[in-house]
Amino acid sequence: MNVAAIDLNLLRAFDAILVERSVTAAGARLGLTQPAMSNALARLRAVCGDPLFLRTRDGMQPTPFARAIADPVRQALGLIDAALASRGRFDPVTSERTFRFNMSDIGEMVFLPPLLERLHRVAPGVKVEALSFPHEAVEEALASGEADLALGAVPGLGPAVRSRRLFRDPYLAIMRADHPAIGRRITRRQFAQAAHAVVSSVGTGHQAVESALLAAGLHGRIALRVPHFMVVPMIVARTDLIATLPGRIARIFVAQAGNLKALAPPLAIPAADVKVHWHERAAEDGGNRWMRELLFELFAEA
Repeated sequence: MNVAAIDLNLLRAFDAILVERSVTAAGARLGLTQPAMSNALARLRAVCGDPLFLRTRDGMQPTPFARAIADPVRQALGLIDAALASRGRFDPVTSERTFRFNMSDIGEMVFLPPLLERLHRVAPGVKVEALSFPHEAVEEALASGEADLALGAVPGLGPAVRSRRLFRDPYLAIMRADHPAIGRRITRRQFAQAAHAVVSSVGTGHQAVESALLAAGLHGRIALRVPHFMVVPMIVARTDLIATLPGRIARIFVAQAGNLKALAPPLAIPAADVKVHWHERAAEDGGNRWMRELLFELFAEA
């Protein structure tokens, strides 16, 4: 391999195709035409002496050689980006940077309104994009720069991902305000006899709710499982179901709906540790560091 023939743009093209599994999509990601990306791939193949990607029904699949060099290439790009970014001062007043956040649907409700309100005042040109990756892809998204930050209870991240806790969120049970069996408090017996709605948020810390129900022998009382939180208040408002949710979002649902109430559940459910996560490659990036401090200022508990 002639290393001297490889320039940084070719490495970025390689990484983009690896992520997108499509030459056209990779070009759009880098702001290049499809012919330009095809030319870059041809140059890479010639330099490496390997086809690198094979066209299949599922997109451009990397060869064993491409898989072997993928992590070193991504790490090298990350180090270069971090080194260059650390030399420049981030100015929120003039910046037009887009910050990409990985967050859940309830994360959008908790974080975006206060964050956008503050950005409107102090960084009017800054843009925000909310993304949702499968939990097993969050670390790769942070490493590749697809996401700048991840917000929420995200377990299983490796040592290359750094985290800072924003707040600890105890759980609350929500139900319709005129629930026929439950008044101003909910007893263990009432909780055990109730029908439950559960959000099956696989890969997040919120699985603690279902684990607690199962540990209490209440598997048969789970009447509904849904993958997202947003539909829950509409369901419990029209049924006798109860749902145990992170406290902050439970209080938002109660305030918005007007016909719900939130009570402390009688089960011991570990509170959710909600954190901001970033990759070590972005630790010294001026903009990333500024955004982390802004998030901590807005949301961190005293």
